Amino acid sequence: MLRKAKIGDVEQIRKLINSHADKGQMLHRSLNELYENIRDFHVAEKKGRIVACCALHIDWKDLAEIKCLAVAEKWKKKGLGTSLVEACLEEAKALGGVKVFALTYVTEFFKEFGFKRIRKEELPHKIWNECTKCPRFPDCDEVPMIKKI
Repeated sequence: MLRKAKIGDVEQIRKLINSHADKGQMLHRSLNELYENIRDFHVAEKKGRIVACCALHIDWKDLAEIKCLAVAEKWKKKGLGTSLVEACLEEAKALGGVKVFALTYVTEFFKEFGFKRIRKEELPHKIWNECTKCPRFPDCDEVPMIKKI
Protein backbone atom coordinates (compact mmCIF):
# COMPACT_ATOMS: atom_id res chain seq x y z
CA MET A 1 0.00 0.00 0.00
CA LEU A 2 1.35 3.41 -1.03
CA ARG A 3 0.45 6.36 1.19
CA LYS A 4 1.67 9.59 2.76
CA ALA A 5 3.92 9.00 5.75
CA LYS A 6 2.73 9.43 9.33
CA ILE A 7 4.65 10.46 12.43
CA GLY A 8 4.57 6.86 13.64
CA ASP A 9 6.54 5.79 10.53
CA VAL A 10 9.64 7.86 11.28
CA GLU A 11 11.62 5.17 13.12
CA GLN A 12 11.11 2.68 10.29
CA ILE A 13 11.89 5.30 7.63
CA ARG A 14 15.11 6.19 9.43
CA LYS A 15 16.15 2.56 9.68
CA LEU A 16 15.46 2.01 5.97
CA ILE A 17 17.30 5.15 4.82
CA ASN A 18 20.25 4.64 7.13
CA SER A 19 20.67 1.00 6.07
CA HIS A 20 21.27 2.35 2.54
CA ALA A 21 23.46 5.16 3.87
CA ASP A 22 25.64 2.61 5.68
CA LYS A 23 26.42 1.20 2.21
CA GLY A 24 27.30 4.65 0.82
CA GLN A 25 24.16 4.79 -1.34
CA MET A 26 22.66 7.89 0.27
CA LEU A 27 23.06 10.24 3.21
CA HIS A 28 22.20 9.33 6.79
CA ARG A 29 19.14 11.11 8.15
CA SER A 30 18.57 12.03 11.78
CA LEU A 31 15.32 11.54 13.63
CA ASN A 32 15.07 15.31 13.99
CA GLU A 33 15.36 15.85 10.23
CA LEU A 34 12.80 13.16 9.48
CA TYR A 35 10.26 14.46 12.00
CA GLU A 36 10.68 18.01 10.65
CA ASN A 37 10.11 16.79 7.08
CA ILE A 38 7.63 13.95 7.59
CA ARG A 39 5.05 15.69 5.38
CA ASP A 40 7.47 15.38 2.45
CA PHE A 41 7.42 11.57 2.53
CA HIS A 42 5.46 8.89 0.75
CA VAL A 43 5.88 5.30 1.93
CA ALA A 44 5.11 1.80 0.74
CA GLU A 45 3.78 -0.38 3.53
CA LYS A 46 3.57 -4.17 3.41
CA LYS A 47 2.16 -6.16 6.32
CA GLY A 48 2.57 -3.23 8.70
CA ARG A 49 6.21 -2.55 7.75
CA ILE A 50 7.61 0.37 5.78
CA VAL A 51 9.47 -1.27 2.89
CA ALA A 52 10.11 1.81 0.74
CA CYS A 53 10.08 5.58 1.04
CA CYS A 54 10.63 8.71 -1.02
CA ALA A 55 10.33 12.42 -0.27
CA LEU A 56 9.36 15.45 -2.31
CA HIS A 57 10.93 18.55 -0.78
CA ILE A 58 9.94 22.01 -2.01
CA ASP A 59 13.06 24.16 -2.35
CA TRP A 60 11.80 27.29 -4.06
CA LYS A 61 8.78 28.68 -5.90
CA ASP A 62 9.52 26.68 -9.04
CA LEU A 63 11.76 23.89 -7.79
CA ALA A 64 11.35 20.70 -5.80
CA GLU A 65 13.66 17.80 -5.00
CA ILE A 66 13.01 14.08 -4.94
CA LYS A 67 15.14 12.71 -2.15
CA CYS A 68 15.52 9.81 0.26
CA LEU A 69 14.33 7.19 -2.23
CA ALA A 70 14.98 3.87 -0.50
CA VAL A 71 13.58 0.38 -1.04
CA ALA A 72 14.24 -2.58 1.26
CA GLU A 73 16.48 -5.16 -0.42
CA LYS A 74 13.87 -7.91 -0.66
CA TRP A 75 11.35 -5.49 -2.19
CA LYS A 76 13.59 -4.14 -4.97
CA LYS A 77 12.60 -4.70 -8.61
CA LYS A 78 8.90 -4.88 -7.71
CA GLY A 79 7.92 -1.39 -8.89
CA LEU A 80 7.85 0.32 -5.51
CA GLY A 81 10.54 2.88 -6.40
CA THR A 82 8.72 3.69 -9.62
CA SER A 83 5.40 4.10 -7.81
CA LEU A 84 6.94 6.37 -5.19
CA VAL A 85 8.66 8.62 -7.73
CA GLU A 86 5.41 8.82 -9.72
CA ALA A 87 3.55 9.83 -6.55
CA CYS A 88 6.12 12.56 -5.86
CA LEU A 89 5.92 13.86 -9.42
CA GLU A 90 2.12 13.95 -9.24
CA GLU A 91 2.31 15.84 -5.97
CA ALA A 92 4.81 18.33 -7.44
CA LYS A 93 2.46 18.94 -10.36
CA ALA A 94 -0.54 19.38 -8.03
CA LEU A 95 1.42 21.89 -5.97
CA GLY A 96 2.21 23.92 -9.06
CA GLY A 97 5.85 22.93 -9.30
CA VAL A 98 7.69 23.64 -12.51
CA LYS A 99 10.90 21.62 -12.11
CA VAL A 100 11.89 18.62 -10.01
CA PHE A 101 15.47 17.54 -9.49
CA ALA A 102 17.27 14.63 -7.89
CA LEU A 103 20.85 13.95 -6.87
CA THR A 104 21.38 10.30 -7.67
CA TYR A 105 23.67 7.37 -8.40
CA VAL A 106 20.98 5.62 -10.49
CA THR A 107 20.75 7.88 -13.51
CA GLU A 108 19.12 5.28 -15.78
CA PHE A 109 16.22 4.94 -13.34
CA PHE A 110 15.53 8.68 -13.38
CA LYS A 111 15.96 8.89 -17.17
CA GLU A 112 12.90 6.63 -17.44
CA PHE A 113 10.84 9.48 -15.95
CA GLY A 114 12.27 12.07 -18.32
CA PHE A 115 14.96 13.47 -16.03
CA LYS A 116 18.03 14.88 -17.78
CA ARG A 117 21.55 15.33 -16.46
CA ILE A 118 22.61 18.85 -15.60
CA ARG A 119 25.71 20.42 -14.12
CA LYS A 120 25.67 21.00 -10.38
CA GLU A 121 26.29 24.67 -11.02
CA GLU A 122 22.84 24.93 -12.61
CA LEU A 123 21.12 24.35 -9.29
CA PRO A 124 20.51 27.39 -7.09
CA HIS A 125 22.90 28.14 -4.25
CA LYS A 126 20.09 27.63 -1.75
CA ILE A 127 19.99 23.92 -2.59
CA TRP A 128 23.72 23.49 -2.11
CA ASN A 129 23.38 24.86 1.41
CA GLU A 130 22.44 21.32 2.42
CA CYS A 131 25.41 19.93 0.54
CA THR A 132 27.90 21.85 2.67
CA LYS A 133 26.76 19.73 5.62
CA CYS A 134 27.51 16.51 3.76
CA PRO A 135 30.66 14.52 4.57
CA ARG A 136 31.25 14.16 0.82
CA PHE A 137 31.36 17.91 0.23
CA PRO A 138 32.97 19.29 -1.93
CA ASP A 139 33.80 16.04 -3.72
CA CYS A 140 30.24 14.83 -4.23
CA ASP A 141 29.88 12.15 -6.87
CA GLU A 142 26.08 12.15 -7.07
CA VAL A 143 24.66 13.11 -10.45
CA PRO A 144 22.20 16.03 -10.59
CA MET A 145 19.20 15.42 -12.84
CA ILE A 146 16.17 17.58 -13.52
CA LYS A 147 12.72 17.25 -15.08
CA LYS A 148 10.36 20.01 -16.16
CA ILE A 149 6.77 19.31 -15.29
